[in-house]
Amino acid sequence: MPVAHSVKDLVGNTPMVELQSLSPKPGVRMFAKLEGQNPSGSIKDRIVWRILSDALASGELAPGQRVVEASTGNTGVALAMFGRILGCPVDVCVPESVYPEIEELLSAFRASIHRVPREAGIKTANEVASKFAAEHGAYLLNQFGSELNVSAHYEGTGAEILADLPHVDYFISGMGTGGTVTGVGRRLKEANPACQVIGIEPRLGTHVQGLKSLSDGFIPAVFDESVLDGKILVGNRHAFSHARRAMLAEGIFGGISSGAVLHAGARVANRIERGNIVMIFADAGWKYMGTDLWSAEDDPTIDRAEDPLDDVLWW
Repeated sequence: MPVAHSVKDLVGNTPMVELQSLSPKPGVRMFAKLEGQNPSGSIKDRIVWRILSDALASGELAPGQRVVEASTGNTGVALAMFGRILGCPVDVCVPESVYPEIEELLSAFRASIHRVPREAGIKTANEVASKFAAEHGAYLLNQFGSELNVSAHYEGTGAEILADLPHVDYFISGMGTGGTVTGVGRRLKEANPACQVIGIEPRLGTHVQGLKSLSDGFIPAVFDESVLDGKILVGNRHAFSHARRAMLAEGIFGGISSGAVLHAGARVANRIERGNIVMIFADAGWKYMGTDLWSAEDDPTIDRAEDPLDDVLWW
């Protein structure tokens, strides 16, 4: 590939890999879209750069203007990185439950961190960010409300998947802002109306980094629930064990939400005889090295029966 002029030119065009050793049946093919290979290590580079570049082009964001956003991790890191490149100071409002590595990365990029109580969650962090923008004349990135979030995935992520794999039967993605599942889901259903779109949430009251539960009452404006054909609620046990499985079986160092998505992909694969399953691995595992995710031993009974706590809403 040609030499890039900036890391912003490296956003997107991420690889997709078939997980041959993890498919339970010959007719079922499982693919992972490796979004951890974006410059800051996550899929959020796509939406952050799209929103910032459009705002600069329209004049909504002035050169050097302060930018603020609420985030539990990856969006904040992506914004901090692009803020440095653009010369825009960055403020990130985060719940106190974020992983230490996230705050270390934000600090490394010289972003200012504003913490909200753990129990307040991302909804309150979003309100704090909106108030900060109004009081300080900062540009609010607004990942939860900007249609550019959906556009970035419809025009980028979804189109890339179809270029690599023209026929997709099942698409599985974690749900945070809802932008990925909405944008990619729309694009894939245009190509194949029979494509089933499955969204992944943590169980209410369970913290799975990179995912949020819509049952907590905060439903992002960008999320189009009509795109969904089904939903799977996943807890930490399966998210962690399947992140380890991806690493040990396929050499893929994905994050916690990637493990949750792989667990859901395995559930779908066990219910069908044939089909192409595409899963979004939203970030890389190096952001979670401070956890016991990689050193813990797997429960040998974990796949002998479905977890009774997993609430599956099927199509």
